[in-house]
Amino acid sequence: MKHTLRQVFRSGKFLFGFSIFVTLLLIVTIYPLIIPDAPLAIIGQGTFFPPGIYVNIYDSINTPAKYILDLPGADLRRVASKLSDDDRLAMQEWLLAAGVPESEIEIENTQSLLALWESNYDPAKNIPGMTNARRNYFIRLDKSLEGLLSAEDGMIIAQKNNTGDLEEAGVVKPTEYINVNEVANVRILVLGTDNFGRDMLTQLVAATRVSLQIGFLAGLIATLIGLSLGLLSGYLGGLVDDIIMFVTNLFTVIPSFVLLILISYSIGQEQRGAATVATVIGFTSWVWTTRAVRAQVVSLRNRDHVNLSKLSGHSIVHIIVADILPYIASYVVMALILQISSAILAEAGLSILGLGPKTTEVPTLGLMMRWAMIYQAHVQGSWWAYLPVLITIALITFSMNLMNTGLDQIFNPALRE
Repeated sequence: MKHTLRQVFRSGKFLFGFSIFVTLLLIVTIYPLIIPDAPLAIIGQGTFFPPGIYVNIYDSINTPAKYILDLPGADLRRVASKLSDDDRLAMQEWLLAAGVPESEIEIENTQSLLALWESNYDPAKNIPGMTNARRNYFIRLDKSLEGLLSAEDGMIIAQKNNTGDLEEAGVVKPTEYINVNEVANVRILVLGTDNFGRDMLTQLVAATRVSLQIGFLAGLIATLIGLSLGLLSGYLGGLVDDIIMFVTNLFTVIPSFVLLILISYSIGQEQRGAATVATVIGFTSWVWTTRAVRAQVVSLRNRDHVNLSKLSGHSIVHIIVADILPYIASYVVMALILQISSAILAEAGLSILGLGPKTTEVPTLGLMMRWAMIYQAHVQGSWWAYLPVLITIALITFSMNLMNTGLDQIFNPALRE
């Protein structure tokens, strides 16, 4: 045993992959202890803020922001200059689709256009023929208008008092500078924010932790099912083998990802928690493990030590556990590693399609990719909303595949140098 472990940790590929994986585990474990809360409400929403130093500004002690229709002349000109022609045409498009007469819409009159928008725009309104992507575009436009107009009066800096409630500590005007050393809640956002003003780094760490949990749970389920069926099928043979292989071949014909999509869709959004998604992935990913374990057991069941155990009167369970399982243990570990890696990729694929864990619970790497796609981060050039997620997924799968390759070189005689 010691000799085997020594061989494992002398493998360069395994050690390198193991180091990357352990580093990721340490980050997702330690980071929340250092920075437990993600900052919210970074001067408006609807925009991906790039990496930099920000002041976490709260406006929750105000009533919800309304559009400012009686702006002073200078402020009105400033808003008019920031409202692009494309924004004006988009607002006109929505208002016309909502039934506002074209004669009432003056896209050059900023104050009139904003008044019409405030009195008519409703994100929940169902407009015939409007695609979901276009509907999301108008939601983003509304958010940007809200942030633009509320910024004209400045933003309130609020701090929690002794009772935990927010109270006003000062106001930052649009034309003023602020000494960040005088503000308690200054944050360096290494990866910027998403379009909801949430710290991308904190979201990424939390999402990585949840995706790893999904991967481990799904991998364990798939490996246990595949190992159990493979051991029974390979050792018992006969009718049991025929039945198990019939079911296995049936699942082989049906693409596992298609089956995964159908099951996830049938469950429904509200019931799809992280554990539920992991369980579904595990129950649709056991096929290749079963076939591989069966092939290994078939080659072992007529070995001398197994026959001797049969003659000694040992039970089938004892023979499988004591005389066969130790010989395929290394292969089972490698299968588990691949199952975990595949489960993380499967969750990412499901979430991008909108069939992953429900968004109201916890973030996952796949959900972060979906949010970035929905709000067109790739079109806007907001690389920090999706590139770190892609790199994290690549690092996890790369490290696990390196560990698997290293173990294969150690335990597979054909690959030994």
